Amino acid sequence: MSTSPTREGSANAGSSNGNLDEKPRLSEHEKKANHIASEQKRRQAIREGFDRLTELVPGLEGQGRSESVVLKKTVDYMRAQLEERKRLVDRIEELGGQVEESMRR
Repeated sequence: MSTSPTREGSANAGSSNGNLDEKPRLSEHEKKANHIASEQKRRQAIREGFDRLTELVPGLEGQGRSESVVLKKTVDYMRAQLEERKRLVDRIEELGGQVEESMRR
């Protein structure tokens, strides 16, 4: 049940400071700076997403960027679009046309 010397040697070799593949550890200041940069990048991506929504959803142009208003109006718009698509699919079928299954959803 004892481990072989080669296993112990290889396990210890990876933990030695002389290993060239080992990355240097970040200081607390560097960790904090990385965290702040990551958080800023995440927030910027969210802002850009909301900006895109205000460009796509009718009625959002020129309004302030209240995220709750943008989300509510986006949901309302998407529901209206889905209802309109269903209405059009029903009308096509009433007229004898066929609609792919993927367009019914």
